[in-house]
Amino acid sequence: MNDRQLDKNSIAEQLAHWILAQDAGDFPQKTIGTARLLLMDVMGLCIAARHEYYVESALATADGSGLCTALGHPGGLTAYDAALVNGTAAHGEDYDDTFEGGPVHSGAVVVPAVMAICEREGLAGEALLRGIAVGAELMCRLSLVAPKAIHRAGFHPTAAIGAIAAAGAVAAALRLDHGQTTSALGIAGSMASGIIEYLAEGTSTKRMHAGWAAQSGIRAALMARGGLDGPRTVLEGRHGFFQAFAPSVTPDFTPLLSDLNQRWLMQSIAFKPYACGTMTQPYIDCAIALARRNINPGDIRDIVCRVGEGTVHRLWEDLAVKHRPPTAYAAKFSTPFCMAVGFFDGRAGLGQFTPARINDPAVLALAQKIRYEIDPQNPYPAQFTGHLRATMSDGTVYEHVQPWMRGGAQQPLSPEELAEKFRDNVRHGGWNDSLCEGMLALFQQIFTQTDIRSLERGRV
Repeated sequence: MNDRQLDKNSIAEQLAHWILAQDAGDFPQKTIGTARLLLMDVMGLCIAARHEYYVESALATADGSGLCTALGHPGGLTAYDAALVNGTAAHGEDYDDTFEGGPVHSGAVVVPAVMAICEREGLAGEALLRGIAVGAELMCRLSLVAPKAIHRAGFHPTAAIGAIAAAGAVAAALRLDHGQTTSALGIAGSMASGIIEYLAEGTSTKRMHAGWAAQSGIRAALMARGGLDGPRTVLEGRHGFFQAFAPSVTPDFTPLLSDLNQRWLMQSIAFKPYACGTMTQPYIDCAIALARRNINPGDIRDIVCRVGEGTVHRLWEDLAVKHRPPTAYAAKFSTPFCMAVGFFDGRAGLGQFTPARINDPAVLALAQKIRYEIDPQNPYPAQFTGHLRATMSDGTVYEHVQPWMRGGAQQPLSPEELAEKFRDNVRHGGWNDSLCEGMLALFQQIFTQTDIRSLERGRV
């Protein structure tokens, strides 16, 4: 593919040229490693959530049996149903990966979509790798076109961008031709959706956004293969995706297309250490650092956090509601609660977001002392940082700064830490150690297998 040829085409056509050129045998080792970690992280989260009501609600929509695995559940489902269930489970506890700069959650969308299409079509591990890598890269790059504007318009970027990225991922796995791939991206633009009104009362619609995007990507790619055509100008057109989902800004497609053949942004995907909203995570680290000073929480007069303006409407306001979240799910998007529970427990895992913890008087008392002020110099969304200034009753002031997200590019979690996260998650979901270690061994060889039917081990 030459760059002069790319310049003459629509953006979807340029992306289709890039998708067709991808050969898993040429991928950098770090790209392969990140794809393997995405697969492991998503599968662990699916098992962790397999008995949750929101996964059962997705399962209840399944219509008949099929060839594809809903992780942690017996039997097989259609590709669409498996993608919906797995994507909902993977994103349900907000413990899945994120991309600084977006923010978007690639794994919970792309992995379920590609896994389902590979099982449906009997594809090899190489197709699984190609689809995951291409889809994750697309999702990261698309998130940089109009930073903050999709949220500002009331949409969830993971849901909206995810449909297009999943379509590209499935097209890559299937090796659709150029016209079909372009149409798949165009068709997915009409399937994109996902509003963020769940924030009002802590309801569960966000949980299914990743699964919905995953199954939409499969449908778009298969419809394109079947002959349906989609708009070539789906991304840049006057009635296109970014005009619809990010109308407050002029989209800049440079980050989407620049160095597309030389650089893999998905290598910098962050894996979460905490089961809650992405931008809250560095503030939890600050709260834990404060607790390590052996401070009596009753001696804290107040805690002020300097924050990026773009995070306020989701993680800080309405502040009275954030001080006392109405549901355990709402608590995941309350920075004051997350910081308070981190202060007391030293962590913010699956066990910290329960009805008991969100009603704990000590946690709530500390949460109500936490407020924010906007820092015009905060680098969000390019980088996620944390800061707190705690003032004691006697006037003593303690300050903590977390300059980046732990688990991100500047301070990544090691493969061993992520394997331990996988073990914790599958144990939470009721798997025994034998099943756990068998799946960990599978991850090391899955991309070289001639077919991926071994994923049926996840049907328990």
